[in-house]
Amino acid sequence: MSAAARRAASSGSKSVASPLRDLASSLGLSITTVSRALDGYSDVSEATRERVRAAAESAAYRPNAAARRLRRGSTDIVTLILPTEPGHFDEPLYIQMLAPIGDCLAREGFDLTLIAATPGPDETKMYRRIVEERRADALIVVRTRHRDPRVNYLAAKDFPFVTLGRTECAKPYAYFDGDGEAGFRLATERLCALGHRRIVHLAAPSAFTFAGLRSRGYAAAMVAAGLEPNMVEDLASEEGGYRAAKAALSSAPRATALLCATDRMAIGALRAAREMKLEVPRDLSVVGHDNLPATAFSDPPLSTMELPIAETGTRLAEMVLARLGGADPRDLSHLRSVEMIDRLSTAPPP
Repeated sequence: MSAAARRAASSGSKSVASPLRDLASSLGLSITTVSRALDGYSDVSEATRERVRAAAESAAYRPNAAARRLRRGSTDIVTLILPTEPGHFDEPLYIQMLAPIGDCLAREGFDLTLIAATPGPDETKMYRRIVEERRADALIVVRTRHRDPRVNYLAAKDFPFVTLGRTECAKPYAYFDGDGEAGFRLATERLCALGHRRIVHLAAPSAFTFAGLRSRGYAAAMVAAGLEPNMVEDLASEEGGYRAAKAALSSAPRATALLCATDRMAIGALRAAREMKLEVPRDLSVVGHDNLPATAFSDPPLSTMELPIAETGTRLAEMVLARLGGADPRDLSHLRSVEMIDRLSTAPPP
């Protein structure tokens, strides 16, 4: 190439407009200041950050995502690891929760990824891989367990995370949870007020924190009413509820009400009752927890409790973003009351 051609090419390349350079020029700021303002760095004043964001939005400017991640040393990813057995990627409660979590994160430029892992060593390896290889900026932990090793590990690493549920941990951590203990105490009291005295609790595995709290609320209400608590533990699934209900209803005197740890267990209990020629609610009242969509269309529609899904997902995402922004986890712990939903599966005992 001739010298003239090289000069022309060089001149032409310099004249190509840079959106970032143009934005900085229009604001009378340096490119570095604008870039750091858009990336949220604290060394740029809040007033300048807002001014830059407003100008960027007005000009429909979008930073190069790959370059931005490289500058910040981040992935712009938040991951939820769903503990589930192989081939059982079918937890309706968590699937429902993905939309509000994802929507809230997306508004702030983060992607949500969902990974399934078998509880145990494989799950532990997955958490370590994500943290040590920095495959995500933050994690959402679900199905918390007593003295949960996942929570203890993440807290020790000071890795940003929030939990849906509580556990015992020496370090403070961010959590959002429903008050299952109070909810199951109230549900038991309501069954007692209908006249039930033989109320059996179909409990989820006691390793889960939520299961222990719900069982504790049920037992406290039974003792306060002068009644003997009766619990049958099984998996928190339709199959588990079916087996637990069969066991509970095979004992004499037969239960007149089943208080189930989850809606999935309650759906299994409805099937067991039908097979045993028991009509719900004439012969047996059944109550669940979660307010899954299917419960409004079961036969009969299921009385249940819920921690509102959309609110829960949004709060978890907001708490993750706050942790990523440096918020103290002690300021991000919230226990919410559960809401009772009366349908047609409860009535006075026969």
